[in-house]
Amino acid sequence: MDKIKISAVSYTNTKPFIYGIRHSAVVNDIEMSLDIPSDCAAKLIAGKVDIGLIPVAAIPHVPGARIVADYCIGSVGAVNSVFIFSNVPVTQIRTIRLDAQSRTSNNLAKVLLKFYWMQEVSFFTDESEDADAIVLIGDRTFGKQDKFPYAYDMGQEWMNFTGLPFVYAAWVANKPISEAFVQKFNEALAFGVSHRAQLLNELPVNPAVDLEDYLMNKLDFALTEDKRTALELFLGYIKKL
Repeated sequence: MDKIKISAVSYTNTKPFIYGIRHSAVVNDIEMSLDIPSDCAAKLIAGKVDIGLIPVAAIPHVPGARIVADYCIGSVGAVNSVFIFSNVPVTQIRTIRLDAQSRTSNNLAKVLLKFYWMQEVSFFTDESEDADAIVLIGDRTFGKQDKFPYAYDMGQEWMNFTGLPFVYAAWVANKPISEAFVQKFNEALAFGVSHRAQLLNELPVNPAVDLEDYLMNKLDFALTEDKRTALELFLGYIKKL
């Protein structure tokens, strides 16, 4: 049987999934690469991989997209790694530099600014340009909250706006995947999520972030019905941008 090609995010938030995959038999059935979120999506869209842990904003661009796992990168409220960092209060933001590594968080920032905060804002990605605020995601946010006058955790702000949790990335396939593989894959992901305490013992200490709080409390990995509802709502808002 040909191995399933998988692209997964290289951030700390994905390490429970990687731990589970590497400690299960499914590792023998796959070829896995670790990439930044935008590259995960690009590989899946281009057909270079069969399954990707992709930013959910990219799902409409994947040919034949189908979610193939019961797990995701999500949060119920604050996530502590998806931020708008700003030099001014949100009501005064007029320019914002987006994160080149992200699709979902850039779109979430646009949705929140337009539909929740009701602000007209100009967006760009050129890092040489100054902006009132920036979008930043993943491990690069660790320790940055105190570097800016204002830090808006977008997981919390989405919850404030909608009353719902949020899905940042989901396991998506671009072709039919056998039920037997999906079951083995889900079991591997479940193993990793349930063994986060063991994983934490293997991770280097990072003084910029409480990794135990981040992996055990801030991140929420189950793709629940509430998260599926939130995902559909979010994708609907993106269409209105």
